[in-house]
Amino acid sequence: MKTLDASSYTTALSARREQSLGQMAYDRLLDMLVRRDLPAGTVLHERRLAEMLDISRTPTREAMSRLETEGLIERQPGGMLVVKEFSLRELIEILHVRRLLERESVTLATGRIADAVLADLQRQMESLLAAGDPDAPGNWEVDRRFHDLIADHSHNAILAKTIKDLRLKTQMFNLSRMPERFEAVHREHLAVVAALRAKDAAAAADAIAAHLENFKQGIIRRLSEV
Repeated sequence: MKTLDASSYTTALSARREQSLGQMAYDRLLDMLVRRDLPAGTVLHERRLAEMLDISRTPTREAMSRLETEGLIERQPGGMLVVKEFSLRELIEILHVRRLLERESVTLATGRIADAVLADLQRQMESLLAAGDPDAPGNWEVDRRFHDLIADHSHNAILAKTIKDLRLKTQMFNLSRMPERFEAVHREHLAVVAALRAKDAAAAADAIAAHLENFKQGIIRRLSEV
């Protein structure tokens, strides 16, 4: 068995630490983008972000590079990085693709998700509905769990990753931005869960397609008011 000398071990340990910090920086910056703490058009300065995150500039730079690759921030002439602003057309196109992919995903996932898991998800949704707070952090967490659960149980890794990547680009329109959709979103999710529990793939596909179409129309209405 090959062993590492002290110097190599220290180097490997440092590399793992930097990788971990890079992931942490990415997660925190992504959360800030999703929650609109860094709204569209914000100029991103590596040094300032590193200070805000209280980490070195290397993992911050790695996180920014990853977000740029994913199309969530973009480089302007002169090399300046800014938070990307998606046009209405781009958002509609993304949601059109999401509707196609998530119909397929929920069809494949039908019968593969344990009923106990679905029942627990249903209880969480009903609790959020009863609380009636569009700004509650639980709304975002349950929404993510709902869509990720279906995507992961499609048992198609490429399909699941594509859905998750596209969802990130539409998450600036969460319930805190569209509180009028609060009750409708949870009831639409519950309709999908009910179809999944009944193992009715066609009904689940129709329900998730209707949910995403309603989401799209909500975005169009909101942007038309700006």
